[in-house]
Amino acid sequence: MTNLLLATTENTDNQNSQYTPLNDPEIAGVVAHINEEHLDELLGFLSVFTSLSTAELDLVDAQITDIYAEGIAIQTCPKGVENQSTAAQNSSLYNQTFFIAFAAPISQLDDLQAQYILLKQRADKKLGKKTIKLTKQVFEVQNSYRISKNMLRLELSMPSLSDVEGAKSSTSVPTNEAGYAYLFDLEHNAMTNALITDSTDGNKAGDYKTNDSEKENVRPARPHCYYTLRKAWQADDEIRAWVDVFLHGDTPGGNWATALQAGETVVTKREFPEKVEHLRDGQAVLIVDETSMPTAARLLELWNNPTPPLVVCVTQDAGDQSYFDNVKMRSGLDCDTESREDNHFTVLPIVTNQPNSGAELATLIDSKLGDYLTENPLQIDKVWGALEANTAKALRPLLKDRLGLSRIDVVVKVYWRHD
Repeated sequence: MTNLLLATTENTDNQNSQYTPLNDPEIAGVVAHINEEHLDELLGFLSVFTSLSTAELDLVDAQITDIYAEGIAIQTCPKGVENQSTAAQNSSLYNQTFFIAFAAPISQLDDLQAQYILLKQRADKKLGKKTIKLTKQVFEVQNSYRISKNMLRLELSMPSLSDVEGAKSSTSVPTNEAGYAYLFDLEHNAMTNALITDSTDGNKAGDYKTNDSEKENVRPARPHCYYTLRKAWQADDEIRAWVDVFLHGDTPGGNWATALQAGETVVTKREFPEKVEHLRDGQAVLIVDETSMPTAARLLELWNNPTPPLVVCVTQDAGDQSYFDNVKMRSGLDCDTESREDNHFTVLPIVTNQPNSGAELATLIDSKLGDYLTENPLQIDKVWGALEANTAKALRPLLKDRLGLSRIDVVVKVYWRHD
């Protein structure tokens, strides 16, 4: 059972002395990342593991103040400018620090992810939300081809599951979710190909077969990589799926994808859903680059909102702007009929002719969006986006200022990092 301890700012120092500091120089960066990217998860922890009511949680934001071997310290803070007027009567809610214990203490920062995932899984289950799954899946490659200049589509399949009565089920792969992500095991294919080379190369003597040190050389520079499930559907006795991979230079993921051949298997190690629930009403804008275009495409196909969105599409190459040409939006206006195919979403293209990362790109996106809204007056109510880390960090405050929205209505995710 998770323990929790409540401390106000007056006795935080005394309480913190009960816990073991990790003294890792990377902790500050991890804390900043969680606070910037995972506010909803922290509020979920407070909802499940503390006595704060829903009404109280509606008035606050949350941030991690420290990570200890035994758990994390989460502090409540004012929710935003729009709630500052209520600060006086609700000041007792602010600056309280709650300790949320791990299921098992950690000895180093590398162990944090597993314990954080366990907390998230427990909180999501209690809240009735979809959560991260630590599940191995095996797909077979059926085909691969370019769908735009630098986007490679992998066609994958796996056998359908059968229930107790023998009926086929696709529950192992979500067919009605946008942005569902899989962590692909790149090492699986590198090591498999090395073993195949050993067994089929008759010119090699036994002494020259791949040894342990040579196996290390065939390991990819990055052992795994996240890719979004573009689409999945049930087809006869199998599940078919698309995974779209952006090819940009000499990268482990791109090299892995282009080398795959029909008949090979690919393995995933982890999966988790995207956070798009806030897009069900209001005028939305989707802001994407090549890594998040698959999420936006599926969002449009499953659109459950009577108002079509504006899609800001940022690509390095103009040849990838065609990605949305054949995407049809499902309108939420007529949910009980078959006449839901529509194509009224608008794409605002931005072509940069360089890798799409950094604060300068955030300024460009904000400026282009501002110009568009000046010429086409829209009251933007919701934002979803996914970009490079530094771009996302710089863009969030720009959008909140320009659109006058709260933090919870401006969801700009990190899909990749420029290393």
